[in-house]
Amino acid sequence: MKINKKKFIYLISPNRINIKFYKDLKLVLSTNKVSFFQLRLKKYSFKKKILIGKKIKKICQNKKVKFIVNDDPFLAKKLNADGCHLGQKDMNINKARNIIGDKIIGVTCHNSINLAKIAIKSNPSYLAFGSFYPTKTKKTKHKASIKIIKKLKNLTNIPIVAIGGINLINYKNLLLNKVNFLAISAYIWKNKKYKPKQAVERLI
Repeated sequence: MKINKKKFIYLISPNRINIKFYKDLKLVLSTNKVSFFQLRLKKYSFKKKILIGKKIKKICQNKKVKFIVNDDPFLAKKLNADGCHLGQKDMNINKARNIIGDKIIGVTCHNSINLAKIAIKSNPSYLAFGSFYPTKTKKTKHKASIKIIKKLKNLTNIPIVAIGGINLINYKNLLLNKVNFLAISAYIWKNKKYKPKQAVERLI
């Protein structure tokens, strides 16, 4: 998977999608700093996710951003997404690959080198670790540190995605420690100081 250092943002959807969201998404993606957009909707029906997903996929394609579906390879296939993100409680990589084919598949490894080693055997597109900082986007039981990134870089060349509470104050530390992508949600969608596009523009 090619890495464009300028496009270091792995953007995750807000929990709720309103009409204003689509306009904001177009503006955010026009900054040319986003490599991936992940559709992560826990409280919507499959049918509703398809309707929302189709609109978002079109915007992502126009802006040359990879469209990823969280948790559900069947939804990823239905939407013909660019890939799927799997948590530890979701389907394993090989089964997901049988459903969506040779597409992007990323895996959450929390803060565990052992989980990373297991995932690496199936050759995922990226490994996601976190939470690096406190976050309100989701409940987190696992705390990751910069040490784990250094260990991983000695172990594999597979790209690393950092998750959890990433914002204007702490993002540079992760990039300086060679994290490839930063998974960001609340800083962009729930920022009380900046509009979504402005929030992204401040991440240099």
